Amino acid sequence: MLDIRPVVHVIGLLLIVLAGFNVLPFGVALATHDEEWVVFAAAAAITLFFGLAMILSCGGSKRRINLRHAFLIAVGAWALLPPFAALPFRFGSAGLTYSDALFEAMSGLTTTGSTVFADVGALSPAVLVWRSALQWLGGIAVVLMAVTLLPTLRVGGMQVFKSEAFDTPEKIFARAHPMTWQLIAVYTALTVLWCGLYWAAGMPFFDAANHAMTTLSTGGFSTAPDSLGHWRSPAILAVATLGMIVAALPFALYLQAAHGNWKLLLRDSQVRTFLGVLVLASLVIAAWLVASSNYDIGFALLGAVFHTVSIVSGTGYCATDIQLWGGLPVALLFVLQYVGGCAGSTTCGFKIFRFQVLYAAARVQVARMLRPHLVVMPQYNGRPLQASVTDAVMGFFFLYALAVAWLTIGLSYLGLDFTTAISGASTAISNVGPGFGDIIGPAGNFSSLPDAAKWMLALGMLLGRIEILSVIVLFQPSFWRE
Repeated sequence: MLDIRPVVHVIGLLLIVLAGFNVLPFGVALATHDEEWVVFAAAAAITLFFGLAMILSCGGSKRRINLRHAFLIAVGAWALLPPFAALPFRFGSAGLTYSDALFEAMSGLTTTGSTVFADVGALSPAVLVWRSALQWLGGIAVVLMAVTLLPTLRVGGMQVFKSEAFDTPEKIFARAHPMTWQLIAVYTALTVLWCGLYWAAGMPFFDAANHAMTTLSTGGFSTAPDSLGHWRSPAILAVATLGMIVAALPFALYLQAAHGNWKLLLRDSQVRTFLGVLVLASLVIAAWLVASSNYDIGFALLGAVFHTVSIVSGTGYCATDIQLWGGLPVALLFVLQYVGGCAGSTTCGFKIFRFQVLYAAARVQVARMLRPHLVVMPQYNGRPLQASVTDAVMGFFFLYALAVAWLTIGLSYLGLDFTTAISGASTAISNVGPGFGDIIGPAGNFSSLPDAAKWMLALGMLLGRIEILSVIVLFQPSFWRE
């Protein structure tokens, strides 16, 4: 039987980190003379107790982390932290049911951005900070997992980004310490910078700090009921757009840029393809708005760029109800929610590099149809792709589509209309945030859905965040044999 004590030890440490993050809303509650500080103090104490209990039960485990432990850590962390993060939503002034509280916490930690709150403007400052802090914590967790863990686990073709320093799970935890702190420093510095930019653009400091956290995490939680449309400021939309683009690029390349290697960021094929998709889609939507609705060119271009970046990056900010734009923009943005950003960023979705791999493989297949004896290999970033990478991406694509299909069927079985079911499934698996339709669209929320649907969607968020394959492998009987 697999010894899970190293897994329990690591998850216990993560619970202690989560408990520490309760300090932020606790301090805000004290500063605003809000008695809700008691709730956050209790939630921190409960989370800390379980975290310490898990560590102590393992006897300070120093056993080596193997491949199977790494899979369990990836899944266990995202599955076990949300129930504790939900405590302030359940027992605080928000007064949510546990189903709603878990949905909100899962949406926060997975940086999805879907919400059950009909009016976030009515929430206390402490609760608003807790929502933003969860997304900020989830964002840096995604970056660290994408840079260190997923490449070693060879999840969905991520092995193309594997560093020699982390070629085994044992080396991940032995050598990742310096890079971890460097990535956290970059992530924190960018958050502080964007807080200042939002503030300079005219947003109040409290709102600026919250939006900085949810922008760099591409989470999308806002402090206003109508998201960034509340301020009706082109400057704020421009700051948000640039922040989402920065968050959607590989953070490992920022470390290289900090050492003077800016050219690596500009030469990366992922980055160029991602920016190309944004430019092309934005121009198409802007042209549609000008031609069909007589929008001013500048206004149409800003709105198109902002919402395209918001959807592709999975942030989910809104400045207006995009469903009023007409058929083409809605259809295009619906498709773009599956794209996602670059690997190694805080974004979600299928990821740009996987589309590049599939395109390269398709080109080779077409070439071989014309010349069957042609010897040619697909390439990525100027390097030949191993067959294992292409196979992994194709397998991931199949499971990704299958997960969306089954979740759509499950939601439809509960009585949801087709638009709500398919957009809900898509936004959960892709970790985007708002869906489409009258119920969960940009002007709606998820509060009216049945509890069963919220649990299904929470599971979908979990699957999307840990890239599906990490969960599937746990159901193999051989996984649990020593």
